[in-house]
Amino acid sequence: MRRLPPRTTALVAIVLVVALGVGGYVWWAVRNHRSAASAAPSVASTSLDPVLAGPHILFRNTLPGSQYGLVAAVPLDDPTGPRAFTDVACDRLYHAGAYTSCLRTVRGVATTFEADLLDSSWKPVQTWPLPGIPSRTRLSDDGTLVATTAFVTGHSYAQVGFSTETKIHGTDGTDLGDLEQWTFLVDGAPFTAADRNFWGVSFIDDDDFYVSAASQSAGKTWIATGKISTRTISTLREGGECPSVSPDRSKVAYKKVQRVQDGQKVWAYAVLDVPTDTETLYPVTEGCDDQIEWLDDSTILYGMPRSDQPGTTDVWSVDITTPGAKPRLFLEGAWSPSVVRSGS
Repeated sequence: MRRLPPRTTALVAIVLVVALGVGGYVWWAVRNHRSAASAAPSVASTSLDPVLAGPHILFRNTLPGSQYGLVAAVPLDDPTGPRAFTDVACDRLYHAGAYTSCLRTVRGVATTFEADLLDSSWKPVQTWPLPGIPSRTRLSDDGTLVATTAFVTGHSYAQVGFSTETKIHGTDGTDLGDLEQWTFLVDGAPFTAADRNFWGVSFIDDDDFYVSAASQSAGKTWIATGKISTRTISTLREGGECPSVSPDRSKVAYKKVQRVQDGQKVWAYAVLDVPTDTETLYPVTEGCDDQIEWLDDSTILYGMPRSDQPGTTDVWSVDITTPGAKPRLFLEGAWSPSVVRSGS
């Protein structure tokens, strides 16, 4: 029998070792994934349609297990009850009218990011690419407008000089463009610095909205208002980020720097009473970094990561009308809540 040359023999041996190593790793990874799934706490679940038929809350499930990342729903009057799961995974979501906005990461050979506008059957009716990690999304109350914010790849809010792209689309397919291309007015005067940046839209109606605005060269951040009909954004007050308007439109909540520790900003939530222009800071929310959702006109909801369990987050609530009220755990293992006050 012909003997293989030593170099060929060595190459075959190397290939076999690599193949065995890869096979062993795959076996180990699958075994560990199954172990983690079986060790994950069980989540009581229920049928989806009955939950969606009444007032409910949609959110991203972040409890460990096979349903991690899926959009889930609970009745508005029973947020700790059994969860109803869709088969849709979103990083960020919001619902209004007949649509749900879903920002998601598409993992593959090359990871990409996209926005999906979903109909009542959870099927995409529009899809467009995002430039980086999903950050914020909102719809107008009647579901005719959708705003999306994503980081330019590699950036985050923790970085100095981070960059985002915020766009508004009509759910009829209209593209209203990138807010950085709109006219920006600071104290009534045009501001044209190339580093102006916008993120975190919250719609007031079908023409007006609140939004965060910033410029690193100016060293300032503003809560601003935008008007779609004139394609203009105007500063409202300095300081604050990620505004969210209350259901009755009388208040705007946003995160604001409470203090600086070791060179890092420590955030808490503030609420602006619009008619009186009175701002109240809520130090009990220290450490937050989310865009608020309103449960009702007196209660705010926000997500917080668990420090001892990476990847798991919880939604907390604070009654802003009760002096000294403490945050309460509202939804365990949840993120990006969207309150739906009438059934589908």
